[in-house]
Amino acid sequence: MLSGSGRWGEVGAPRILLVDDDPSLLILLADQLRADGFEIQTARDGDEALRRLKTGWPDLLIIDMMMPRMDGLSLAREIKSQADLPIIVLSAIDTADSKADLLDEVAEDYVTKPYHYPELRARIGRVLRRLGDRVPRRDLVLGPDLVLELHRRSATVRGETVQLTPTESRLLYALAANLGQTVTTETLLDRGWADTEDADPSYVWVTMRRLRQKIEPDPNHPAHLVTVRGVGYRLVGGDTPR
Repeated sequence: MLSGSGRWGEVGAPRILLVDDDPSLLILLADQLRADGFEIQTARDGDEALRRLKTGWPDLLIIDMMMPRMDGLSLAREIKSQADLPIIVLSAIDTADSKADLLDEVAEDYVTKPYHYPELRARIGRVLRRLGDRVPRRDLVLGPDLVLELHRRSATVRGETVQLTPTESRLLYALAANLGQTVTTETLLDRGWADTEDADPSYVWVTMRRLRQKIEPDPNHPAHLVTVRGVGYRLVGGDTPR
């Protein structure tokens, strides 16, 4: 739960990039979020935001739609083409169609200006909890033939680049964040299909089978995506006990 203590434990503060052409809003919102323990970067337009991303991926972006040079939708599309990073839209546009289109295409949530900070803070917490796991800062080397590059939504398998779907990436985030530990099927179902009505455990089984086809040297005898029968799955590396 968020608090004003500024403490997030050993994992460090969640990293948020704020993108808005209103300097007063940037200063105010950055101060509010820092007081609640977040690590904040700001950008005044889309070009500056993309430059920021070259130095490291945030855990979440908050983007205004109406900006000069590059509008928020164009920026969000460019970001999503590079990595499956969660985005909250913060905008004065308040039409139902616009919200629905943005949520369907690029955004995890939508908050209308003028924002009410406790509501925005709650929505940030909900998005981070729903996605469940932090975007890895580095590639994850699981062995000589497998490197996960989850911030790019890809893996390198025997020297070849393999693209991952957003759902596959979310499941691997959850497993990578608990490397060597069992993650339950229920947790993985929530990570991948939180907003899907009547989601079924078979969704997880099918996705894991597809992931094994993509990243395992021998999908029929998986070395990295290990089934814990009746419980869930465990991601293991070359030096991780099975």
